[in-house]
Amino acid sequence: MVGTGPKGHISQVARCSIVSYDGDVVYDKYIKPPVPITDFRTRWSGIRARDLHGATPYAEARKEILMLVKGKVLIGHAIHNDLKVLNYCHAKDMTRDTSRIPLLNVKAGFNEREVVSLKRLTKALFNRDIQTGNKGHSSVEDAKATMDLYKLVEAEWDSGLCKEPSEGK
Repeated sequence: MVGTGPKGHISQVARCSIVSYDGDVVYDKYIKPPVPITDFRTRWSGIRARDLHGATPYAEARKEILMLVKGKVLIGHAIHNDLKVLNYCHAKDMTRDTSRIPLLNVKAGFNEREVVSLKRLTKALFNRDIQTGNKGHSSVEDAKATMDLYKLVEAEWDSGLCKEPSEGK
């Protein structure tokens, strides 16, 4: 995500990476937001102005992404942020948010109601460092880590034992 609007407080997608269940890259494109960028958030996004030269326009990228995800189980970490910038609502029963799976937190030694970062969960459960250095996150690396986290609890999730915490609690 990059920032737009005053002081860059409005998030817009500038890169989207989608991996398969096996971690193969299915989609990875830089995306030109529909409005001017006021903060590249490079420390976190890894996005620089040069990355967006020749980038796919937002409207075109959105169509491509939605074609890939419609009707499929969608897995992400704090995925509501991604869906919001795509202006898309995915079926709740087809969405797996690894930031809201209490069993992952318990396995990692965190409070089950805590919202734990992808970086901390990946380190705690796999002893693997992600999002290191000063060049920003790699969205491909993040997508692969998210899929690996999901696989740890997939059986429990699908059998109904692993539930997201209720809203408002």
